[in-house]
Amino acid sequence: MTSVGFLYPGYSAEDDYPVFERMLGGDVRLHLVHTLMREDAHRIDALLDVGGSDVLGEGARELRARGVDAAVWACTSGSFVFGWEGARTQADAVAEEVGAPASSTSFAFVNAVRALGIGRVAIAASYPDDVAERFVEFLGAAGTEVVAWAGRGIVTAAEVGTLQPADVLDWVAAGDDPGAEAVLVPDTALHSAAVLEDLEARLGKTVLTANQVSIWEGLRLAGVTAPREGLGSLFRAGAQAAAAAEA
Repeated sequence: MTSVGFLYPGYSAEDDYPVFERMLGGDVRLHLVHTLMREDAHRIDALLDVGGSDVLGEGARELRARGVDAAVWACTSGSFVFGWEGARTQADAVAEEVGAPASSTSFAFVNAVRALGIGRVAIAASYPDDVAERFVEFLGAAGTEVVAWAGRGIVTAAEVGTLQPADVLDWVAAGDDPGAEAVLVPDTALHSAAVLEDLEARLGKTVLTANQVSIWEGLRLAGVTAPREGLGSLFRAGAQAAAAAEA
């Protein structure tokens, strides 16, 4: 049984993970460790603290004790705020502590975009604009063109976790752009497992959400790349796409 560990900050959409596990078909286990969130705020200084080495190190050691095959720092904003090199150092430190391959949600987005051969994206971000701009910059460093982006201005992860499916569908659709090949929806505080297929049907294109790409990334690092149904075009693409990804 393959097991993948996730370092998840605080509490907001952690119940997405058992839903994903069931939808994946029962041959993998997703282990969640909640990391310390001293302040729930989509604010640069607070996010730098959320992704600090002391916080992640403690959680990573717990995942090591569980013997996971791969690990993901499941926080988009708590990784991209460090910039490309800072986020790489962060992921490498988690890997060393866990004793297994590791990544983060920000790199998961990059790898998913590359895996699907996507060059132009739109972003529907829950964050305030100054935080959303950091994600645009991160994707730009990876060579991904952002043709449109919008921040929703939500300050706390707790509030994001309360968004209802109909609201998510309308908001993500509003963030689309005709020039985008896919819409990216960062923030692991957002529930998305139940709406992935509806999102892609509504927009008629690939939609990538934070918890979705985090789980895909963890499975990819663990060598689990069989195509899966019901979890969006990313999971349907399977091994050939996964082999094309590596940030």
